[in-house]
Amino acid sequence: MKQERHNAIIEILRNRDIYTQEELTAALSTAGFSVAQATISRDIRELGLIKENTKKGQRYVAPENSTANPIERVFRDGLVKVEYAGNMLVLHTITGMAMAVAYALDNMQFPEILGSVAGDDVIICVVKSKSAAAALTEKLQPENLK
Repeated sequence: MKQERHNAIIEILRNRDIYTQEELTAALSTAGFSVAQATISRDIRELGLIKENTKKGQRYVAPENSTANPIERVFRDGLVKVEYAGNMLVLHTITGMAMAVAYALDNMQFPEILGSVAGDDVIICVVKSKSAAAALTEKLQPENLK
């Protein structure tokens, strides 16, 4: 359901200008999705939507790189650095992005990650082994994700 809603949001933004969360909520309702404002805020964050200045005001715009998975883009754009200690990863994010980045990380389905907990700008991941944590730390470094 969430992926269908995310796809609908991207499609709506491709076909019309949306300036407020209320307009997006109404457009989603017309498309058959009943959502609360908190869900819209989360979707905007998870999809990495940006505000673009126009003559009529700021409108929501889908990320320019349409070939990238929006969830993976949230991960790349929100991540600052990755460190590890033992079998745990510490992912530092842009302030306020930890939950969205953790969601993206969960969707990437790394089998070596047992679970993660997100705060405001830090995510802690428990990994199956120290060696897996070291390898995953290198793989997830922002400079290696481009």
